Amino acid sequence: MDRYIITGFSGFVSEHFLDYLRTLERPVSVLGIDIKPPDFVSDQLTHVQWDFEKMDLLDRDELEKKIINFRPNFILHLASYSSVAFSWKNPVESFLNNTNIFLNLLEVIRSVDSRIRILSVGSSEEYGDLSGNQETFREDDMLHPISPYAVARVSQEMLAQVYAKGYGLDIVMTRSFNHIGPGQKEIFAIASFAKNLVEMKKRSVSSPRLITGDTSLIRDFVDVRDVVRAYEGLLRKGKRGEIYNVCSGMGHSLADMIRQMASILGIQVVTKRDERLMRPNDNKVIIGSNEKIRKDIGWVPEIPLKRSLEDVLHYWNQR
Repeated sequence: MDRYIITGFSGFVSEHFLDYLRTLERPVSVLGIDIKPPDFVSDQLTHVQWDFEKMDLLDRDELEKKIINFRPNFILHLASYSSVAFSWKNPVESFLNNTNIFLNLLEVIRSVDSRIRILSVGSSEEYGDLSGNQETFREDDMLHPISPYAVARVSQEMLAQVYAKGYGLDIVMTRSFNHIGPGQKEIFAIASFAKNLVEMKKRSVSSPRLITGDTSLIRDFVDVRDVVRAYEGLLRKGKRGEIYNVCSGMGHSLADMIRQMASILGIQVVTKRDERLMRPNDNKVIIGSNEKIRKDIGWVPEIPLKRSLEDVLHYWNQR
């Protein structure tokens, strides 16, 4: 039986990863680690045995005990402060947390069992901004992080490369682009827009107005259910020490995403920019190439953007 440790277990991605493991219909055991308990409870996860441990990844002794006792084949490292906006407000906390918890995990794995495969999840924010005639980011492009969050993710990736090449740890890395889907918290743009639009629809607001930041930003959105398929595929078939974009290969502005959601709901909405929602610095365009992950493990995104948006809106409607 394969055994997974998932850090950041109580987050948005983990619940979808568990559900994907269920669909594979093979027995697995999962230990979830987080500083807070999950707010999802599922007794429908046939073939998936899972348990949760509340723990700080900076507690090396406790982490070492958990890994020795559980004996995982795979570690999916999702734990992080994953909001760019949070990193601008709390740069020191964001950077120290995101780098130190990963470094502590690597040190424990190095001392316990270097054969455990680790998936280090990074971010498209590492790239910076598309410029010139460049259409998409590829894994061998130069990195130009411009936020505290992005710098922390680059640091995590560099640590992963050091431990893979220098210590022989079995690490695969991602640069994951903006993922969306049901269950995402409203601190993220698309979830926030969806929640507010659904509320306007339910209240039959006349002349609805949506308060936003900069909606001209263009991002590469990929459904979280496609993302977790990529993560499982990379854990099993990704090449050691390699970095993979997890992306759709297409860009959409935030304004376009709002228009599409409003159309699905059958409402018209006016956006109003609030300068207080603007970040000190932001990348205008981030779109990735998924050629490498397609070639190496055969992954392609399958869920159309419209379905993703419909499911996000349905989630908030149910809430």
